[in-house]
Parts: sequence; structure tokens; C-alpha cells
Amino acid sequence: MKNLSFAAGSAWTALLAFVIVCIDQLIKGYMPIGSEKGFTYVAFVAWAVYFFSGCTWKGGVRAAIGYVIGIVFSIGIMLLAGMFASSTVFFAIPLAVFFAVFLILYLEKVPWADLIPALFVAAGCYFGIMTYVQDAAFGTAAYVEIIYGFIGLLFGWITVTGKTFFAKIILRRG
Repeated sequence: MKNLSFAAGSAWTALLAFVIVCIDQLIKGYMPIGSEKGFTYVAFVAWAVYFFSGCTWKGGVRAAIGYVIGIVFSIGIMLLAGMFASSTVFFAIPLAVFFAVFLILYLEKVPWADLIPALFVAAGCYFGIMTYVQDAAFGTAAYVEIIYGFIGLLFGWITVTGKTFFAKIILRRG
């Protein structure tokens, strides 16, 4: 029965991956940027974040909060780098990152904002959008990442909930 339970969980997860790609195809045209390519990767990355958040609703909420904080800090890094660029072009971004990361790490002491990996993942996705998506601006990149990031986190919860449900049904019958 364990093999059947594993197969059911795998099929469930594959179905959810299928659904995320379909959702992207349905909503990407409504995004203010990147509508020609979509942002499935942001949802998939956020889905993984849910798993390393502990696979609980509390972990998912902490991850969502981390996503928002990561985006805010990313914007701060870009603004700070712009200020430093007038005096030192080469060190503008490294200095801005140094100061932001120094502050970010103090969030480990703040309940509900202490899932630091979520902040870094969100920042990485945000910088990716800002760097590689034409016409991306602070607000549009944040909007897109929040939409797709929260879809991914929701699908992480749906994955765990569904796999648990199927395992109970299969193990009861066995």
C-alpha cells in the first residue's frame, strides 16, 4: 500500500504542476509585464519555498511574509545602489547588498518574519524580473511576483494537503 500511496502522491503533484502551467497560460496576458513569456518559474520556486518552510499553514504564511519583505528589501537595494552610484560605480550594488543583508539577518529575531531563505528567494526572483523582463518597474515586478509567488505557496499547501488525504484513503483501504 505504501507504493500505491507514493504513486498517488506523485500523480497528485504532477497534476498540480500541470495546473500551474495552465494557470500561467491563462493569466500571463493580464500581467502588466512579461505577458509574452509568463512567470511559471516564480510559482515553481515559491512552491519549493513552501516545502522548506515546514509544510504547514504557519510556514506558508511566514513564507508569504518573507516574499513581501524580500521584495521590499530588493527595491531598497536598488534605490540605495542608485545613491551609491554617484560616488562609486563599481561598489554601488555590492555596498547596497551588504547593508540590506546586514539588516535582513536581524529579521531572524522577529517572529513571522524569520524565514530568511524566503526573503532571499523572493529577492532573487525580483532581481531576475527587474533584470530580464522588458519594461519592468518596481511596482509591476512586485505585482507579478506577489501573484505568482502566492500561487506557488498555495500550491505547496494544496500538494501537502492532497497527498495526506490520498495517503489516508489508501492506507485505510489496505
